[in-house]
Amino acid sequence: MELTLREAQHKTDEWIRTTGVRYFNELTNLGILMEEVGELSRIMVRKYGEQSFKESDKQKDLADEMADVLWVLLCLANQTGVDLTDALEKNFEKKNVRDGERHKNNEKLR
Repeated sequence: MELTLREAQHKTDEWIRTTGVRYFNELTNLGILMEEVGELSRIMVRKYGEQSFKESDKQKDLADEMADVLWVLLCLANQTGVDLTDALEKNFEKKNVRDGERHKNNEKLR
């Protein structure tokens, strides 16, 4: 079974309310999101960039770090009343209108 974005928001909310007790406040979750993005960045710059891995980073899993970022973003969306499915669909529409030809005409991308 595949998990939709809307289902992921619902499952996250259900987990928070039953197992996690309650949401951290929005600013706390924003800080946690920044921490998680930092952890993802650390793995990315070591795997794809020039930095070498430290022993403590070698066991980190890229997919798990991405999932941590998504988890906190789902929490923030739930807390602020954002339906990420609708938001992402609108974002695709915006990109298609604004950027439909822009990238095709960008000499730097050839």
